[in-house]
Amino acid sequence: MTEKIGIVGAGIVGLAVARELAITRGAEVTVLEKESHVAAHQTGHNSGVVHAGIYYPPGSLKARLCREGVALLKDYCAANELPYDEVGKLVIASTGAERSRLHALAERARANGVPGIAELDALALREIEPHAVGVGAIHSPHTAICDFAAVARRLALDVVELGGSVRLSHPVRAIRERPAGVQVLAGRRRFTFDRLVVCGGLGTDSVARMAGHPGDVRIVPFRGEFYALRGAAKDLVRGLIYPVPDPRYPFLGVHLTRQTDGGVLVGPNAVLALAYEAYGRGYGWRNIRNFRQILGWPGTMRLARRHWRTGLKEIRGSLIKSAFLKGAQRYVPELTAADLTRARSGVRAQAVARDGGMVDDFVVDVHDNVVLVRNAPSPAATSSLAIARHIAGIVPALVQ
Repeated sequence: MTEKIGIVGAGIVGLAVARELAITRGAEVTVLEKESHVAAHQTGHNSGVVHAGIYYPPGSLKARLCREGVALLKDYCAANELPYDEVGKLVIASTGAERSRLHALAERARANGVPGIAELDALALREIEPHAVGVGAIHSPHTAICDFAAVARRLALDVVELGGSVRLSHPVRAIRERPAGVQVLAGRRRFTFDRLVVCGGLGTDSVARMAGHPGDVRIVPFRGEFYALRGAAKDLVRGLIYPVPDPRYPFLGVHLTRQTDGGVLVGPNAVLALAYEAYGRGYGWRNIRNFRQILGWPGTMRLARRHWRTGLKEIRGSLIKSAFLKGAQRYVPELTAADLTRARSGVRAQAVARDGGMVDDFVVDVHDNVVLVRNAPSPAATSSLAIARHIAGIVPALVQ
């Protein structure tokens, strides 16, 4: 008997899960996506960096699946002639106070098995990035860039070639779990699955409620804005230039990232959004329903009270170009306001607990016939093929 498994969400994680279940379980998979194209949200709005595993606590799911995912993604891109370029990354300490954090980060990277990690002084870092400055840096030569949206489109083709289907413009409207399976109303069609895997990203809470499993965390959206370098300024950056991250936050700070098309992005910042798809300049405050849902979660206000100073700083960087530029000039001082032009924005789906704590690791819950990916922020795109293997191993098997 062939398993019928539904997957909610045609981002890179959902599509990778569908492909993996079709290959390893021989399942008949159906991907349900509310948008008219795949990779419409986080997958298509990120910086395109393939993370090497520098930042994550050793032994965490993020650390393990990131390292596994890098290898799988590199091979997948090679096999499908998709862009993948190991441009390398510098994590730069701009002050002496950051040196100890930089060294601790290097030790963490080595514990996670990141290859080629080197600690550099102020002169050595300029051999890698001649226009960058700092008191020291970590160099990760194998950190790469790719086009995650292109990977997602290829994964969608794989799903179809394996006998599955990707149903675009099929928003999930209702879920009813039965002892023998799950009924899903999506678009105008009713589907019956043996198992349902929810990879809803920004829409996770809505789908979880439909399934009767609201959970102990909620998705709080953070809007990230990018500038792009124009003209000759693009030549000031060879690869990836990152700050030493603040250990209090899962965000990495404003950084400079070369793209597979030759461009260079600057950003993103991290501003609390008031809607789940707040891609416009208003942060989503006009979406009253989302506004109430986000602020109605006790963890949101507790998070805001705990980190309001940082929040105001991020908003200032969002509203004032010179403030955003100052963050980039800390590492590449030759940049000027004329070098920056506004580019795309994205929204990160960040799980927040009731006490206001931001959930750091990947979180996947199993509820009988429904599997919920509760938290899959960066490096989820990097880790997508490894996350898919992990999920395929925990989706309950069909009893014959």
